[in-house]
Amino acid sequence: MTRFNRQRTKADTRAEIQRELPGLVRGGAVALATHGQWTPPQPRHLRWAAQVGQVGQATPGTLVANREGGRGYVREPKSELFLLAVSHLFGHESFYETAAERDERFIGLIREHAVSEPRWTLGLLRWLRTEAHIRSAAVAGAAEFVHARAEAGLAGYSRQAVDAVLQRPDEPGELLAHWTTRYGRRLPQPLRRGIGDAVRRLYTGRALLKYDTPSHRYRFGDVLELTHPAPDPAKPWQGALFRYALDRRHRPGSAVPPAGEPMLAAHHALRAVAVDDRYDLVTGPEGARLVAEAGMTWEVLAGWVHGPMGAAVWEAVIPSMGAMALVRNLRNFDLAGVSDEVAGEVARRIADPEEVRRSRQFPFRFLAAHRTAPSPRWADALEAALGHSLARVPALPGRTLVLVDRSASMFDRPSARSGLNRADSAAIFGTALALRAERADLVEFGSDSQAVEPDPEESVLRTLRRFHSLGGTRTGAAVERHYRGHDRVIVVTDEEAHWSAADPFAPVPAEVPVYTWNLAGYATGHTAPGPHRYTFGGLSDAAFELVPLLEAGHAAAWPWE
Repeated sequence: MTRFNRQRTKADTRAEIQRELPGLVRGGAVALATHGQWTPPQPRHLRWAAQVGQVGQATPGTLVANREGGRGYVREPKSELFLLAVSHLFGHESFYETAAERDERFIGLIREHAVSEPRWTLGLLRWLRTEAHIRSAAVAGAAEFVHARAEAGLAGYSRQAVDAVLQRPDEPGELLAHWTTRYGRRLPQPLRRGIGDAVRRLYTGRALLKYDTPSHRYRFGDVLELTHPAPDPAKPWQGALFRYALDRRHRPGSAVPPAGEPMLAAHHALRAVAVDDRYDLVTGPEGARLVAEAGMTWEVLAGWVHGPMGAAVWEAVIPSMGAMALVRNLRNFDLAGVSDEVAGEVARRIADPEEVRRSRQFPFRFLAAHRTAPSPRWADALEAALGHSLARVPALPGRTLVLVDRSASMFDRPSARSGLNRADSAAIFGTALALRAERADLVEFGSDSQAVEPDPEESVLRTLRRFHSLGGTRTGAAVERHYRGHDRVIVVTDEEAHWSAADPFAPVPAEVPVYTWNLAGYATGHTAPGPHRYTFGGLSDAAFELVPLLEAGHAAAWPWE
């Protein structure tokens, strides 16, 4: 759709909504929004909006115009925050919102709930980082949580929020970078103490080698100087490690590893090898052992070896690489020409169910690797790994209609670093659900819709080849065409549907559950909230487990409650 046509549709939509209001909305005021630059709303009753305009008293369930010019329904504020948090990579734009718009909407929601619902928001932040494995939004959210509560003069919860989201050794520095960019170098006590808790838990010799690098804005030494954490008394070696981190930051030429740290000593010795001798040493018979003992990551090795990252260099570091580092470098292994014997061991590791479980990676990572690796020798292993990553998708009984959104906005990538888009992710999860269900109709939809016929003996990756790009988003037309008395409807979408004269799920009886899996987290939903109408979010397959729980009569609750 062209920009001219899209704007004309929005204008037409407002007129149609105004004409249809009496028959469409039951109770509550209806807000008509104009489309333009979003700014964080001030009054609490305006929190729903992602558009600027004269919106009035908008309440959850209120009918509004979404960014596509179609029907949108105001979300309950907690739901809006949850869906945005699980689908938003901080600092990245989406099809309908710039990075700044999404960031400020997220920040505004976090800050408000930090004051009004601190326990719930603390639970969200902890779950976001430890269960959903989303880093950037959780870290930024914790910083804004602390600032909002400090600004409001409220005590409690802030230290726990900071400690909860810092789960990787470089994240204390990431949080400080966010804080100092927005609020300067003055740190409130709960922030310092929360970071100190995380530092004592996370800073080790191995962590220092991997994460204390010049590419990070805040080095370990910077974090220690700003927050002054005392070493953990239960770890007598930690004081010497902290002093070494400070020396590496300020006196790298004379920094000497502390006694009792064999990996740091081995790393220091290896770094001291003359440049002309490094390549032969690494590619020699003891190279793999020396690299592993020194905790040399492939990134550090690539800059240190002063030679090409050829097959021999890769084969020296591959045994000490983690499973997901292997997945991300399959293309590099092919380009370097690693041997079939080594490639076979790599394939075995990335397809190992326990390695997949431990890596906690989303299924789309394996699809991205499958599309970028030039050699077919990885195909079977990646298909197996993707299957293991979807092991928690339930086998739903009865008949299920699975609708996968393949409209233009779904081909927007969540991150510039991602090789995939939301349409790919939707197709993965939709296909997995359909293949696991007792009886399922899998449908792709956009301006048009059509059935996708997966073969039960076919892998998820091969089934994905059957999907297409289908233009606009006519959710209602797809439901009307394909719903035939199913026991449930599952829609994987960004919820930005075009205008239609009725609720898109009007053909589905009120007692039949409709599950919307939202991959973008925009402000409005595509159907009014109510019994048997559920919305989930994000890219993790774990929440699919809620479907059988809800149908068994268990109370729906937030995942952390």
